[in-house]
Amino acid sequence: SLVGSDTASNVLFGGMQKVAAEQLGLSPNLMGAANSSGGVMGKMIDAQSIVVASTATRWFDHEGDILRYVFFHSIALACLVGLYVTMQAYVWPFTLMVVH
Repeated sequence: SLVGSDTASNVLFGGMQKVAAEQLGLSPNLMGAANSSGGVMGKMIDAQSIVVASTATRWFDHEGDILRYVFFHSIALACLVGLYVTMQAYVWPFTLMVVH
């Protein structure tokens, strides 16, 4: 994220996301949740998180291996979450899950 953490990003850009969602006719709650989910998923391939993981597991100098392993998983998860959010925005009965 631009600001370094998902929480800080939500605080900094939350108001803008709400206004943009309303202007597009989308649920501000759903769009905020989708953005927060994306920020959390991004931590999977964040350089700092990978270094912490390699250090915590004492698997030094294997940061590239960790990134290669989790990269496909992060793409697959992003596609699944994107599909799920799209269904919640446009497809009944998934739209019933969204708080208005």
